[in-house]
Amino acid sequence: MSRVGLIRVGLISDTHGLLRPQALAALQGSDHIIHAGDIGSAEILQTLGRIAPLSVVRGNNDRDAWAEDVPEIANVSFGAVRVHVLHDLHDLAIAALRGVAVVVSGHSHKPHIERRDSVLYVNPGSAGPRRFKLPVTVGGLSIDGTSVQARIFELPA
Repeated sequence: MSRVGLIRVGLISDTHGLLRPQALAALQGSDHIIHAGDIGSAEILQTLGRIAPLSVVRGNNDRDAWAEDVPEIANVSFGAVRVHVLHDLHDLAIAALRGVAVVVSGHSHKPHIERRDSVLYVNPGSAGPRRFKLPVTVGGLSIDGTSVQARIFELPA
């Protein structure tokens, strides 16, 4: 995707078959959406795809026939900013970081933003069923040229 000006990328993960109206509302206006796995159903992808172009990866719970063609990793570029997407950060291959500005992952259900060296790591948390006492969240990237800002949005559950 190449475009001049601010690009808004919606981040969602671990829906596990539940796409809350609050998550959909938070993702409205996205130029692109990334789902970091444990999707739960093809219908979730169809619904998200009606909001914006979609990049997705398969999570460890996405085992049904609909998920067979969903990749385990994805690389997406927004102008000069390259984003590497995988479900479980523990599976990250160091070689995959070459030229990457942002790594988006899910799996833990814990929202997290951290910059390590020149790479921004973002886990948007879980937008699906509440797990333990963790918040229900989605995330977002604001990309302007080579500048990237990440945010987490807590949703009412």
